[in-house]
Amino acid sequence: MTESLDAWRAHTAVHAQLAAHLARELTRATGLSEADHQVLDALLDAPDGRLRALELRFTLQWEKSRLSHQVARMSARGLLERVACTEDARGWDITLTDAGREAAAHARRVREESVRALVVETLGPRRLAQLAETAALLKAGLDRAAERDPDCRAARAAAYGDR
Repeated sequence: MTESLDAWRAHTAVHAQLAAHLARELTRATGLSEADHQVLDALLDAPDGRLRALELRFTLQWEKSRLSHQVARMSARGLLERVACTEDARGWDITLTDAGREAAAHARRVREESVRALVVETLGPRRLAQLAETAALLKAGLDRAAERDPDCRAARAAAYGDR
């Protein structure tokens, strides 16, 4: 078991170091925090740059208060708007502003360049394929675990409905 734990510890340590490096590069190039980037990037892929707050929370795996505070900060900077949900008057949608869309696109380009330099070029095609395969295996295991978890099923149903 020690070898397994050593491999896990090595993975988590290098992942933390990589994430911190990518966050510093992003902030230096764009002025955005990693949290800003996560929100903007999720919205950039959403239809019309708009997601229900609950769906965004589920996508980011964030607590309600964290998303609420982050959205308030980003709204004050003109990157996002919080608007009433058209399907459910009790809910809110988070939408990109034009400035938010521009910032998101720029941040995505910066992140892609950083990942290309640090990950793609370092690993090469064979190891990158192995990384993708490993990620898919872990995701499948996490999806199965989520299906067995009643709290996760309830949160997913609330966020996505019958989809």
